[in-house]
Amino acid sequence: MSGALSGIRVLEFSQIVAGPVAGMNLADLGADVIKVEPPAGDSHRFVGTTVPGESKMYQGNNRGKRGLVIDLAQPSGLAIIQRLMPSVDVVISNYRPGVPERIGIGYEQLRALRPDLIYAQISGWGETGPMTTRAGSDIVAQAHSGLMAINGKFDESGSPELIGVPVSDYVAGFAIAMGVCAALRHRDRTGEGQYVSTSLLRVGLYVQNRMVMREPVSDATIRDPMVEQLRVARAEGATFPELLAIRAPKGRIASPFTLYYRSYQTAGGSVVIGALTPQNRAAVRKVLGIEGEHSDDRDFDARDPENIAATNAWRAWIEAKLLSRPASEWVDMLVAAGVPAAVVNFPEEMSDDPQANLDGMIVDMRHTITGPQRVVGPPVLMSATPTGSPLPAPALGEHTAGILADAGFTMDEIAALEEAGVVRTLS
Repeated sequence: MSGALSGIRVLEFSQIVAGPVAGMNLADLGADVIKVEPPAGDSHRFVGTTVPGESKMYQGNNRGKRGLVIDLAQPSGLAIIQRLMPSVDVVISNYRPGVPERIGIGYEQLRALRPDLIYAQISGWGETGPMTTRAGSDIVAQAHSGLMAINGKFDESGSPELIGVPVSDYVAGFAIAMGVCAALRHRDRTGEGQYVSTSLLRVGLYVQNRMVMREPVSDATIRDPMVEQLRVARAEGATFPELLAIRAPKGRIASPFTLYYRSYQTAGGSVVIGALTPQNRAAVRKVLGIEGEHSDDRDFDARDPENIAATNAWRAWIEAKLLSRPASEWVDMLVAAGVPAAVVNFPEEMSDDPQANLDGMIVDMRHTITGPQRVVGPPVLMSATPTGSPLPAPALGEHTAGILADAGFTMDEIAALEEAGVVRTLS
């Protein structure tokens, strides 16, 4: 058996996170993904590394691919890409808008060599508008889109803290992979390629859709007064914590989520309770011995001061109750009652997690430079077309010679290109 995208070749011009994640997803679906890097390598190769050029940050987002090192600033380097293009189905780029065209790998330039090409572009800000040509990064997208504020965390100086994983980058990578698959389906039916795009801002808004959207009835009572208060407070020089208190005032609403969809400290570690349904919440009450808490009543007014005070009192009671046992014991009792619950783990512990390993989420590989490694496998499973790739992230220049040989370059041509500094192979 082979992956659903077996036979599809992807040329990936990318760096950092979003573009590499898009290519990795397509590789997991069976595509032959060729990552094009400059002679110095993707800059993420060298971030937080102990083995020069082989950081976990790079390896984690680039497994499943073959690597091709080319200096696109040289005409003979661009000529290599042009020679490869007839065999390429998909191009991915997350270079800043205008850069691909300047170096000769824009959509129209490459489509002239492969008319049914699918070209996928990830930008910071989108395709049109005054901010289109700005540089983008996940932290900037988090700030502009509101993701950073909704995180609700700030440091000792009161400055907002970014979400710990680059959410916009990863969601953009998934979105582009989905768009490419749909475009391939369209090409199968019509023979027509197309341009596919997303941006860090677009996906940042997408994951907050219910908060970004406008709806006149609820907005008139909740959103509009709050936004006006934010505007006035900003004009008066309010700090981020002060603005956050306006948007999400603590202790001023009595939703059942205040009690049953949150984390708590315990006698050992922390526990998360994720009771989304009234049935789940009734089970939590039974496990904890709560009687007389009415936040799930149909006529419960979440903004009634008496209900808010009662809910805050129940929260304090639950906090004290959960300190009587370690997190693992509470999770066992809650899970036995059918309640979604988990101990709060750290990501570094998850490679040894029994559930993740038994379900094949963790995969053993051997890297050319760093040796044996355990990596996170594909995000989706398919019964007829298996997902995942046996390839670890490519060492710099590891596959250059093989890719060029497959394209018809002779060994003498490859040696001459390397001597001229146009390509780089793994020595």
